[in-house]
Amino acid sequence: MYRLFSLCLLLLASLTVHAADTGWLQSPDHPPVQVRLVQNGPLDNASGQYAALLQVKLADDWKTYWRSPGEGGIAPRLEWQDSTNVQALDWRWPLPDRFHLLGIETQGYQHDVNFPLFITPVNTGEPAVLNATLTLPSCTTICVLTEYSLALPLQADLALNETTNHHFQQALSRVPRPASRVQAGDWRWDAAKEKVAVTLINPEGWQDPTVFIDDTDTAVFSQPELQLAGERLDARFNVNSWDPGLNLDGVSLTVTVADTNLAEELEAVVTRGSLPAGGSGRPGLWLALGYALLGGLILNVMPCVLPVLGLKLNSLLLGQRSRAQVRRPLLLSATGILLSFWGLAAFMLVLTWSGAQLGWGIQFQQPGFIGFMLAVTALFSLNLFGLFEIQLPGRLSTWLATRSGGGGSHLIQGMFATLLATPCSAPFLGTAVAAALASSPLVLIAIFTGLGLGMALPWLLLAAFPGFVRFMPRPGPWMVKVKWLFGLMLLATSLWLLSLLSPTLGSTPSLLLGALLVVLPLWSLLRRHGARALIFGLAGISLAGAVLGGVALLTQDRWVSPANPELPWQPLDIARIEREVAAGNRVFVDITADWCITCQANKIGVIQRDPVYGALTRKDVVLMQGDWTRPDPVITDYLRAHGRAGIPFNQVFGPGSPNGQELEVLLTSDRVIAALEAAK
Repeated sequence: MYRLFSLCLLLLASLTVHAADTGWLQSPDHPPVQVRLVQNGPLDNASGQYAALLQVKLADDWKTYWRSPGEGGIAPRLEWQDSTNVQALDWRWPLPDRFHLLGIETQGYQHDVNFPLFITPVNTGEPAVLNATLTLPSCTTICVLTEYSLALPLQADLALNETTNHHFQQALSRVPRPASRVQAGDWRWDAAKEKVAVTLINPEGWQDPTVFIDDTDTAVFSQPELQLAGERLDARFNVNSWDPGLNLDGVSLTVTVADTNLAEELEAVVTRGSLPAGGSGRPGLWLALGYALLGGLILNVMPCVLPVLGLKLNSLLLGQRSRAQVRRPLLLSATGILLSFWGLAAFMLVLTWSGAQLGWGIQFQQPGFIGFMLAVTALFSLNLFGLFEIQLPGRLSTWLATRSGGGGSHLIQGMFATLLATPCSAPFLGTAVAAALASSPLVLIAIFTGLGLGMALPWLLLAAFPGFVRFMPRPGPWMVKVKWLFGLMLLATSLWLLSLLSPTLGSTPSLLLGALLVVLPLWSLLRRHGARALIFGLAGISLAGAVLGGVALLTQDRWVSPANPELPWQPLDIARIEREVAAGNRVFVDITADWCITCQANKIGVIQRDPVYGALTRKDVVLMQGDWTRPDPVITDYLRAHGRAGIPFNQVFGPGSPNGQELEVLLTSDRVIAALEAAK
């Protein structure tokens, strides 16, 4: 009997240990969400508190809210008053993300989130049981409010579980701490403008800060406009309220600020006062507009757009070259570029209000769009090689010739150039687009206007000074060769688009179509200009190839590195990054896509070449790649969380860079090596 009684006690103790975990709970009415409450270790005698972890799993695009949900939604709530021997519960909130849906801004979490809890018993010498009801909101385009009953006996002598403690410490590291580095400056409330301006001082300076203000009973604070100036950060919030007599003068507000290796909370009292005209966000807007102009201008020399600009310049050499005949088509093409960027801005606004995922170049994730662009570029190329010509009826040609209108083709040419530009992530372009997508509709339209003006700038300059056309050589037989050159460039663009479409079409149809695209121009040259032109054309191409090959052979010691095999990339796993860093490893993240030309340039020119290749193959480096060739909400959310709307995007994590160090759009070997060394 004694042995049987001892065995029962052991079984009871075992059951008690497992009772420190509620297990995963799931409502049959709402299966996308699961919750679990687990105790983390024994009673902390120093603080007299139990530590617990509330874990929430959200499937697909479901989200839940922060303690201040923003313009829509409610915060999760935990009712624990029916607990035994519990006098207080301290719920800690990790730093949230911002979400935009149907024009409404909210703050919360997506996928998995863990909340640290600290539970204070009334009497530490007596058993304690947490009996609580969790009311958890979860939303996509619809919202569901679900209740979960949580019963957790708290054990004063519970053994520490490594896995649970790891998750707890990870969650705790994401919780902003009371301010120790950041100081509060001047905080003002302008009732006339319904704005709050907050100044924060960081002696170590700012890099890429994020600022939140906790909602009050009568006020909600929007995403702020930020201005950085050394150690000073000015944040200006629009205040939304249903109280017509709202007055924040003398109210204490809680501000949460996060930056690289920083997440702190501080409180200060707001005083009434007028804010200067223009707002703290104005310099930031002008900077984004500057980036937009530069990014749009650089797009003209990217291989996506250069053939179209060349075609336009070539067309100016045909016929008479009066100022009006030069200026008008250039202005129409520039107008087409601007109209395309405004159309993209409107399209992105509609998608933003619908809650869709956004990014620069995302239309190249759709096979239908790639097929359309392939058809257009292939037809243009074959037309330049003389395979066919579109002849309008005589009366229509006469009518167009006698009218000042007929500029539709020039408009379409500008629009076509814009569409071809979207897979190119030129320097400054990603920053401008990310700022646009994270801002108000007016700012988004302004930035996309800047992008359009930047791309149209060469066309506008030539239209403003059409006299430069006089310095161009006179029309002659050489123009036929130039036309073939641009046809060859567009043919190369068509073959690139075909390579993107190959996974959809299949290898055999793609090879047959590619062979057809190559054979048809050669056949056209033979038919229209005879065997002599074809022979001279092939000889010219062979000679150019031989010259380039010879130059490359003579200089290869200076620029060629040995061919390296493909790196052992693993799929992007955001949760795993922290585990690898905690284990002392470094993580190199590469977000790429087959349609991203800049991504392929980074790969060929930097990542696959020494010394970067050798550094990435070391034992303590984990390689993670996110393939954005096709839509992937996880990758889109990852980019938006880091303020990016386009790719390439590369980031290095490690013990020395636990929050990740972002790299430039155009990679260099020195920059990548320096980031990897700093991550140690």
